[in-house]
Amino acid sequence: MSSKLQKAKGFKKSRAGLYFSIAGSLISVPGTVKRAKEARKEGDTLQLIDVAVSAAGIVTGVVLLVRELRRLDSDDILAD
Repeated sequence: MSSKLQKAKGFKKSRAGLYFSIAGSLISVPGTVKRAKEARKEGDTLQLIDVAVSAAGIVTGVVLLVRELRRLDSDDILAD
């Protein structure tokens, strides 16, 4: 059972795992945009702040994943 857990942890740091993580993060973008439009239409400042924080979290997460992906590329011996 621990070998399956090790494989799962290894997948998370693999190129495919990082692409899946990026896609997972980007799935929430349409819902966030919809919430922003509704909040703007209603003039709900608190909800707009919540949307801004959510959007910042999405952007930060994707940037961190892209950075990790680039590190994988720089560690690749065949990339040179």
